[in-house]
Amino acid sequence: MTERTTLRPAVDWVELTATETDWDAAAPSLLTTMFSQQILIRAFEHCVLQLATEGLVHGPAHSSVGQEGGAVGSVLALRPGDTVNGSHRGHHQFLAKALSHVEPDGIDPTRPYSAEVRALALRTLREICGLDLGFSHGRGGSMHLQWKEAGAIGTNAIVGGGVPLAAGSAFAHQRAGTGAVAVTYFGDGAVNIGSTLETLNLAAAWDLPICFFIENNQYAVSTTVAEATAEPRLSGRGPGFGIRSWRVDGMDPLAVYLATGEAVAHMRAGGGPTVIEADLYRYYHQNGALPGSAFRYRSKEEEQQWRGRDPIDRTAGHLIRRGILTQAQVDEAYARADALLAEIAAEITEPVAGGKPGARRIRPAEWPDPAFADVGVRGDLSEFDGAYVADRDTFTGAVEQVKFINAVAGVMARRMAEDDSIMILGEDVHRLNGGTNGATRGLAAAHPDRVLGTPISENAFVGLGGGMALDGRFKPVVELMYADFMWVAADQLFNQIGKARHMFGGAGAVPFVLRSKVAMGTGYGSQHSMDPAGVFATQPGWRIVAPSDPYDYVGLMNSALRCADPVIVLEHVDLYGSTGDGPVDDLDYHLPVGKAALRRTGDDLTIITYLAMTRYVLDALDTLDGVAADVIDLRWLDRASLDWDAIGQSIRKTNRVLIAEQGARGTSYGGWLADEIQRRYFDWLDEPVHRVTGGEASPSISRVLERAAIAQSAEVVTAVKKILGS
Repeated sequence: MTERTTLRPAVDWVELTATETDWDAAAPSLLTTMFSQQILIRAFEHCVLQLATEGLVHGPAHSSVGQEGGAVGSVLALRPGDTVNGSHRGHHQFLAKALSHVEPDGIDPTRPYSAEVRALALRTLREICGLDLGFSHGRGGSMHLQWKEAGAIGTNAIVGGGVPLAAGSAFAHQRAGTGAVAVTYFGDGAVNIGSTLETLNLAAAWDLPICFFIENNQYAVSTTVAEATAEPRLSGRGPGFGIRSWRVDGMDPLAVYLATGEAVAHMRAGGGPTVIEADLYRYYHQNGALPGSAFRYRSKEEEQQWRGRDPIDRTAGHLIRRGILTQAQVDEAYARADALLAEIAAEITEPVAGGKPGARRIRPAEWPDPAFADVGVRGDLSEFDGAYVADRDTFTGAVEQVKFINAVAGVMARRMAEDDSIMILGEDVHRLNGGTNGATRGLAAAHPDRVLGTPISENAFVGLGGGMALDGRFKPVVELMYADFMWVAADQLFNQIGKARHMFGGAGAVPFVLRSKVAMGTGYGSQHSMDPAGVFATQPGWRIVAPSDPYDYVGLMNSALRCADPVIVLEHVDLYGSTGDGPVDDLDYHLPVGKAALRRTGDDLTIITYLAMTRYVLDALDTLDGVAADVIDLRWLDRASLDWDAIGQSIRKTNRVLIAEQGARGTSYGGWLADEIQRRYFDWLDEPVHRVTGGEASPSISRVLERAAIAQSAEVVTAVKKILGS
């Protein structure tokens, strides 16, 4: 007969309930601070909703009214060094962490607010209204709140998008040995997002001190939890990954505090990640000041039932019952919070001249200067002040023929030996004698705790690296085994890492290095062969380097590692087995940012190229008797780093341009470059810019079809003959 054994989770999954005894045992200062933070946050949210109703908040206003108990109860269980991030509905989380920062000893509800509390509320309101004196000069607005000094590392408009970044913060805490933890807040909708589930798995595998705090407010916009999943007890996700989990009434801030205290103690003791699910309720619709019942996806009766369990009323009731506060003091505290928000709202607004009674507008002096719009997309490269820079013409070290792949591993070995902050993450980078191509050969043996093989979960480990970069204590070098995999991690690469500096005000460094190989020509087919240069060139924030020989690889990787911006280092499999000039002993020089290499000179035309295509261009010219061309190997491909001096000087001489690349026509790097060249140098061009690219389709498996889909020397020869009329 078939035998069946009931399997049970290997970790605890409990529901915690606070009793009246717990409320009686709670310190009065804890309860008064809990009450003070909640009423201030609610008054703040009502102020935001009022301004939004008047049209003074540009964009959405996702209020947290009703959810204050979850944020306040959890944050009060944290220490100053702990970090938090959250979702688009994150005002309450941000304010709870920031209030604990400016008032670490708590807030007395019977006394006037301090200047620090007032300044925090005003600066936060300015940010939400898009004003210059906000935390990010108005760029972040309601959904992107960050104050790193307070441990609030950034709320996020992408559902689940901030979860991997918080794992990076937790990783940094763990490696730094500070005992600090990270808390990432997200809603019931994000529980089913791939980045969240990937990060749950990765955090458990690496025992990261991160709490996944689920604010289960019952609705993802208008879709109920029961509609979205067969297991509505969302904390059940935790045991499935081996993560200890708690379920708690989020309308009871003390219960949340107690559960978070247990979770934090577990993490600080080295027990790994935790999950807390707080069941709570947003009183208003997804966005704005109308209730959900106005949109008919929930009833007024349901809303009233939840309002009858209000977390602030519950806290006030126990304070009065215990004689800590009187009803009059509670009423005065509410009035004081409302008055503070009315006062700071008046500071940023003024009456509309000639308008309706009570009509107001944002004071003109509060707005940012429009010239600030693109400032801080990338840094100013001041980190290169004093750097050892040596291009071919100034390098004094010994040079010999070096295998390209040995240069890849060699320069990383040198940097890791000298910089303990460098961490390498990627699939199989710690095995197979240096990963799938030997790029990390010898590194895992020398630094076993800094070369980290990851699960197959690009969203999670790329985002974790992004969180490390934003933290600043460690420098991630993340490998994507194939460039096509960037689409799997596109949210983290483009919405998060690439936009982070600019979105949060333009000043914060994002020292993130992404290594990825271009594998066309290897027979790996349509999903393993793309050249991503054209895609990255359209994304703000990224710098792109494309080394074509060992010497350049060493100098460009050193520059990428020094850079305070995210950098993608492209590597082509055609180059891995090749040899070329490379340094013998000196692996410390940097190639200058924004400096191309002139590989050959001539007056007939200008050929602009990069990466492995450089060799194919040179080979093509070797077969063309009597043709002399300038060959510009770009090396730096992003818009901010292009060597327009070299390009312009050559075009003024030759008056003809050919851009040669291997990649597909649809994601072509040369498309935007040709447009910009014709815009800048129209008067010097004798004819339109010519281009050599691959075909429209991605390379496929067949050797013949793959070759037909990419460009090499033959296509360059054909193009040059056409241009020169030969």
